[in-house]
Amino acid sequence: MGGPLSLVFVCALPGPRIRSAVAGDFPSVLELWAAAAGPPALADRAERLSLLLDADRDALLVAEADGRLVGALIAAWDGWRGSFYRLAVRPDWRRRGLATALVRDGERRLGERGAVRLTAIVADDDPGAIAFWSSLGYRRQPQRARFIRHLTS
Repeated sequence: MGGPLSLVFVCALPGPRIRSAVAGDFPSVLELWAAAAGPPALADRAERLSLLLDADRDALLVAEADGRLVGALIAAWDGWRGSFYRLAVRPDWRRRGLATALVRDGERRLGERGAVRLTAIVADDDPGAIAFWSSLGYRRQPQRARFIRHLTS
């Protein structure tokens, strides 16, 4: 109990910053999706991302660190419910809480717009993805199937 108190200074490095995407991010987003999520989907083109932002300028969230894009998530609002698509984190940035931070920011943004129900499109053959969404409090909807139809080739 004697002596002066010691002061300890901790240098906290800034973590990834989450923000709404802009058109200049499109090449990096497409590269991220290719690196993190496998083969490109039909809509994985800059033109489609531009249409997304034309409809909702805040629908595409990106996380950047050290001057590069390290994560992305589509958090879309259709006036009825909020939906999450295409969550991706660079492999070298995984297991650091970045995916959780993206989802939580998306939840906050969608909640501010009036969403009371959120859905996430998740590959049912990816146990890691299913475990991730379950860990955030999402539950798999029973007795539902997703139907799709492509309007263009």
